Amino acid sequence: MNQIFWPEGYLPGFTENFASNEIIVAGLSAADIWPLLSNAPQWPTYYANSANVRFYDLKGPQLEDRRRFYFETFGFPVEAQCNEYVPPVHGRPGRIAWHGWAGEGDTRLDVHHAWLIEDLPGGRVRILTQETQKGKPAQALATAKPNPMINGHQDWLERLVSAARKTRQ
Repeated sequence: MNQIFWPEGYLPGFTENFASNEIIVAGLSAADIWPLLSNAPQWPTYYANSANVRFYDLKGPQLEDRRRFYFETFGFPVEAQCNEYVPPVHGRPGRIAWHGWAGEGDTRLDVHHAWLIEDLPGGRVRILTQETQKGKPAQALATAKPNPMINGHQDWLERLVSAARKTRQ
């Protein structure tokens, strides 16, 4: 199976926190998922842990490579820049990733959040999301029980699938 591409300094195991969530479902395709994920202002319509998405320089609503945007999640105001944007095509998975940051000094949090959307045999789609985090806030998130990143991202996956099913109907 395909995997996430990690930029230098964000390889899982070498950062303060890492979360990995995956879902494989039948009856949907990467083409069903992609429009909901690549259009960031739509996130709050199906995922309650995202809010106030906006773009800079009169850009958007689609993510694109190098595109700057802002959103709020997990109680953090996140500045972000998309650093990977590859729409899915037959035989090749879709990929979206961004570097996000919040805070300064001891409150600084840096993340690399990546998505892989891949068609599988039998009319199935695989959606993988992984995030590495650096900084003191990441250390606290890594030890929190229950794990807010794992639970929050699983909710995002499940609601993304639900929204895609509704859109397909």
